[in-house]
Amino acid sequence: MRKLIEKRIVLATHNAGKVKEMQAIFVPFGIEVLSAGDLKLTEPEEDGKTFIENARIKAVSAAKESGLPALGDDSGLCVHALNDRPGIYSARYNEPKKNGFMYAMEKLNEELGNASDRSAHFSCALVMAWPDGETAEFEGRVDGALQWPVKGTNGFGYDPMFVPNGYDLSFAELPAEVKNTISHRARALKSFTDNCL
Repeated sequence: MRKLIEKRIVLATHNAGKVKEMQAIFVPFGIEVLSAGDLKLTEPEEDGKTFIENARIKAVSAAKESGLPALGDDSGLCVHALNDRPGIYSARYNEPKKNGFMYAMEKLNEELGNASDRSAHFSCALVMAWPDGETAEFEGRVDGALQWPVKGTNGFGYDPMFVPNGYDLSFAELPAEVKNTISHRARALKSFTDNCL
């Protein structure tokens, strides 16, 4: 697999929460992480049917436009009792309320109702794309359950609702250094760093 020798990459996202999390993870490798938002890159239409397809769309677009290697990420919450919804629509599930995920979490909780199965998992797909068109793909997953009411102020997205297996605290209650070792994104990134760095 192709090794990443460049010391600057573009994170193909405009999500400030993802950028902050990724920058912290890349510090030990001496890699500067710029974001598509910082560079004012185009946001391509995410019309893939899977996390990998959407991550590839973002990475290839950012690499071509910036001329730098780009890492595309697509991730979401899959609720088992809801046939793995919202899945690839996790961010859009929050519409029309773009100002935080409380609306989406309330909506999910209402849909679950009194369901005894509140199990869920977060999935993360990463695609590394180089400006010459070569790509590499990685995936990570963490299983857990959804709690109500939500708890915690760390993290972003559905973190206050999700309690990973083996823990009593939600992702939003866990310290960042703990979450960043067990999360779906951390697992996908470990696969990436083990193979590309």
